[in-house]
Amino acid sequence: MSLEQLCIDKGMRMTEQRRVIARVLELASDHPDTEELYNRAIKIDSGISISTVYRTVALFEDAGIIERHDFRDGRARYEPMPDAHHDHLIDMKSGKVIEFHSEEIEVLQEAIARKLGYRLVDHRLELFAVPLPAEDQQKDDT
Repeated sequence: MSLEQLCIDKGMRMTEQRRVIARVLELASDHPDTEELYNRAIKIDSGISISTVYRTVALFEDAGIIERHDFRDGRARYEPMPDAHHDHLIDMKSGKVIEFHSEEIEVLQEAIARKLGYRLVDHRLELFAVPLPAEDQQKDDT
C-alpha cells in the first residue's frame, strides 16, 4: 500500500505538498534526512518550504507511517514503515545504509532474551562498520 493511501486510511487530509513528500519518501532507497527530503521535494514542487517538510515528517512519524533512525551522523533519517523486519549496516565512511535480514541473528536475539527471562517484543539492530581493506575481504571461491 502506498504512503499516500496509508495517510488517507489514517484520516489525514492530503494536500498536494503532503502527497509530494509521501512520494519522495516512498521512492527513496537511502534513508534521507529532512534536508534531503526537502531538496528532492522542491524539484517536484518549488513551493514546498522546509518547514512544511519538517511538519509533514513529524505528522507521518506520529501516525506510524514512517520510521525515524539515528545512524550516528547527527541527523534523523527516515524510511517508510517496513512491511517486513530488517536490520541496518551503516558504512561509517560513506554514510551508505545497507538493509539486511539474518535469520541466525533473529534466532540468537530471541534466545538471549529467553535466557535472561524475557520475551522479545521488538528490537532494532544497527551495525556501524568501515570497509575492509581489499586484501582482508573474503574471496569467493565458488
